[in-house]
Amino acid sequence: MAAPGLLAWVAVSKYVDHLPLYRLEQIAQRSDVHLSRSTMSEWIGRIGVALQPLADRLSELLKQRAVLHADETPVQQLDPLAGKTRRAYLWAYRSNSLDAGPPIVVFDYQTGRSGQHAAEFLQHWPANGPTNGQGTLMVDDYSGYKALFRAGVTELGCWAHARRKFFDLHKASNHPVAHEALARIARLYVAEEEAQDMDIAGRMQHRALHSLPILLDMHQWLTRLRPGVANNGALAKAIDYTLKRWPALIRYAQTGHLPIDNNPIENAIRPIALGKKNWLFAGSERAGRRAAAIQSLFATAKLNDIEPAAWLKDTLEKLPTWPNSRIDELLPFRQKA
Repeated sequence: MAAPGLLAWVAVSKYVDHLPLYRLEQIAQRSDVHLSRSTMSEWIGRIGVALQPLADRLSELLKQRAVLHADETPVQQLDPLAGKTRRAYLWAYRSNSLDAGPPIVVFDYQTGRSGQHAAEFLQHWPANGPTNGQGTLMVDDYSGYKALFRAGVTELGCWAHARRKFFDLHKASNHPVAHEALARIARLYVAEEEAQDMDIAGRMQHRALHSLPILLDMHQWLTRLRPGVANNGALAKAIDYTLKRWPALIRYAQTGHLPIDNNPIENAIRPIALGKKNWLFAGSERAGRRAAAIQSLFATAKLNDIEPAAWLKDTLEKLPTWPNSRIDELLPFRQKA
């Protein structure tokens, strides 16, 4: 029988500190404590079941936001019948950093990368909002999201992805056009840094004065350059990527509340990329979904500057008698000042 503090230690060690259960077993053994991997795996499953209502509520609150980031990352899932692993995906959704509400991250475990998974998760999104199911979504250029945009969701282009095309070219060949493109994009980020502490109206005015002129000049520059660039080369691909997505890339600068890039969701996914090198695979689809629930709450706690072990211990102690009508009080949100 594990106390909440021990359960919290196991869960945080696995999902925050990225320690596989066999290493926790070895750590405990050094103190002459026997904690078998199978026992800890069972505990993790129970924690996932206990926290599922909180993860579901987190998802509901996220889908009330009108602007979201989205991305996905592959994970391995055990396939016992085949005697090997197969690829599954963690779809990640994050609130807009420029929103007034507490930041939220939700991971949705799915067995594939079909865009239908995103469409199902974001069905009727934003909930209870004035835009009637037509939110604004920041993504990369993955085709799986295109059906959402055809259905009325507004697309935001990521300047970090556009920049990466020119950065790779500059790194490989020190190309002067790539260098110039990077300098222009850098000025966009300088403008964002200057507007960081402004309110929406102030940021919109700042972008209109500083960002939009840079963007309009850059569009004209790339449009003039493109006819003289050979097709299929790295420079042509970088220019084409930017011009093809131009309406989505410039959209943020026409407002004061939309983000410039998808870095917030990539930062949320980065620990998953580190963790999966250690825990290697999910034992089943059910285990993957339980892990996604736990990781959603831990990632949200991190964004809200909440210490995950203390939060989980306190939450596990309260959950058995906590009324569902007050479930929001258990979510890992920073307290309002």
